[in-house]
Amino acid sequence: MNPHMKAVVLRELDRELATMRESPPPPVPAGGWVNAIRRAIGMTERQLAGRVGIAQSSIHSLERSEANGTIRLDTLRRAAEALDCELVYVLVPRVPLHAVVEERAREIARGEIERVRQTMSLEAQDVVFSPESIDERTRDLIARGRIWESR
Repeated sequence: MNPHMKAVVLRELDRELATMRESPPPPVPAGGWVNAIRRAIGMTERQLAGRVGIAQSSIHSLERSEANGTIRLDTLRRAAEALDCELVYVLVPRVPLHAVVEERAREIARGEIERVRQTMSLEAQDVVFSPESIDERTRDLIARGRIWESR
């Protein structure tokens, strides 16, 4: 994907996620959503087990694993369908994605420039890099799309 399209995709995803970042989801009920919804609609463990297609004893384990955060997504999806619910799964970045990308690129740019500065000072060539040179290197790193490689 070319850099322009990457920027468009990033902006669009940032826009979609902004409202979720501003309005976080409600807290998970103590016993998990499956248990809370099942009880709220008056469904027994046996009835849910029949709808999911598993043994009744497995419902208690399913609800416990959801409450503990160890449930598999496919299992949670099956339980949601059996409860006539939609499973919504989303990662909501704490900060806008473009800020994550820019900060990572800026961190790499500063490190690269600092290494060059140190090398040149060892050769008695004191050099000062301007903020513009860091900005330029940051933009270059973003354009090349190589900011997530191990460094």
